Amino acid sequence: MKNLTLTQRLTLVFALLLLICCSISGVLQVRSSTQYSQAVIQRLSANLALHIATSNPLLSPKGWDDSSVHTLFDRLMAVNPSVEVYLLDKEGNIVGNAAPPGRLKRQKVDLSPIQALLDGAKMPIYGDDPRNLHSGKVFSVAPLKVNGEIEGYLYVVLLGEDYDALANNAQMNSALYSALWSMGLVVLFGLLAGAFAFRWVTRPIRHLTQQVSELDSDGIAALQAYAHNTPDSPGRDEVSQLQHAFRRMAQRIAEQWQTLSQQDQQRREFIANISHDLRTPLTSLHGYLETLSVKSASLTENDRQRYLEIALAQSRKVGRLAQELFELARLEYGVVKPQKEPFSLSELVQDVFQKFELAAEARQQQLHTDIQPGIPLVNADLSMMERVLTNLLDNAIRHTPQGGEIMVRLWAQGNKVLVQVNDSGPGIPQELRADLFVRPSILNNARRHAGGLGLMIVRRILQLHDSDITLVEQTHLGACFRFSVPVY
Repeated sequence: MKNLTLTQRLTLVFALLLLICCSISGVLQVRSSTQYSQAVIQRLSANLALHIATSNPLLSPKGWDDSSVHTLFDRLMAVNPSVEVYLLDKEGNIVGNAAPPGRLKRQKVDLSPIQALLDGAKMPIYGDDPRNLHSGKVFSVAPLKVNGEIEGYLYVVLLGEDYDALANNAQMNSALYSALWSMGLVVLFGLLAGAFAFRWVTRPIRHLTQQVSELDSDGIAALQAYAHNTPDSPGRDEVSQLQHAFRRMAQRIAEQWQTLSQQDQQRREFIANISHDLRTPLTSLHGYLETLSVKSASLTENDRQRYLEIALAQSRKVGRLAQELFELARLEYGVVKPQKEPFSLSELVQDVFQKFELAAEARQQQLHTDIQPGIPLVNADLSMMERVLTNLLDNAIRHTPQGGEIMVRLWAQGNKVLVQVNDSGPGIPQELRADLFVRPSILNNARRHAGGLGLMIVRRILQLHDSDITLVEQTHLGACFRFSVPVY
């Protein structure tokens, strides 16, 4: 069965069903034909027993005349060998018969079928066969009366042993011949019709199988071409629905493959950018440490201190990049889950401002807030929101020139609180905005206003809170970032 095709399996099952149906039909046909012929015989011979009883008195006030009864029965059975005649008393006991010695199997006949026939029940009616314990026969019966009282019955089996011996053989041959011919013709034409029907039904499946095989052999390029073909309108049958579903699946696979390719390309660029960002401070750190090691004796105390401060600054920069990479990896792979709780975003902004007051004063920058009255509590992770504000303010302070301004605005809108961070710096170059939240941007020696890993971390945190960050176009401000936080 494993090596058979779908068409062959359907044809085999159909052939087996045809054989079973033909066999059952043949049996029912033979049985129905037998019952019909026996019903006809019983109707035609219904008055046979009455005619015999009226033509030949079998019962007198003195009782049975055994010799005359036996002689009459022999003569009747000689004239019509298919009948068997029996004389019954009023309880159904056999008191007279012409059966050969040892052939009589019953001594009593059930009177229920006899009474049903006398009452005019629907034929055929089967009564007991005195010569067979396991089968019933159609019969004719007439009551024998004395002085108006029933004293017995004349019971005539219409199809006796001799008839069965001849009819069974002939009927079997005829029925077998007819059944074989009918079964053969039905199976032949059924298989031909089934083969054409199954081939027509399974044609879309074969076509789909061929398409899948071609896609498997040709690879992702063939899958993308197949997915972008204009699909036919799906039919109502299951095979058409399957083809349509497979096309949709191919489209999703092609889209996912394209997304994976883009992510792989971004990953490669990300690794290249990170390597560049790490290599620069590490090279500087290594150079100053090597200078201190080689020229330690010839350097003045001021030069030695300056080299150490530069090396420490580069070391802190490498540490900050490593920490940001570690934090981004934890966010990307779901290690960190937001622990949401209600809190005041206005108070959090004030707390973050306090951390940057000294840095802003050192650069002669001004920090401002514009908070709408009645800001509701938000439902978010407090530490994550603090990290978002910290990263944005740190970027703004680092890229805003001396004497510049930085402003944080908060206002409620629907079921969210919007947060906007503005600075008066030179802004983000147009060529860097497309990949601002995707990867750290490096363009030769161009000034990088983008937050690098910091903005990637910010965006990932906001995505965990069903939000996102956007760059708002502002003409009079350098950079303007906006995001939203859901209300508690």
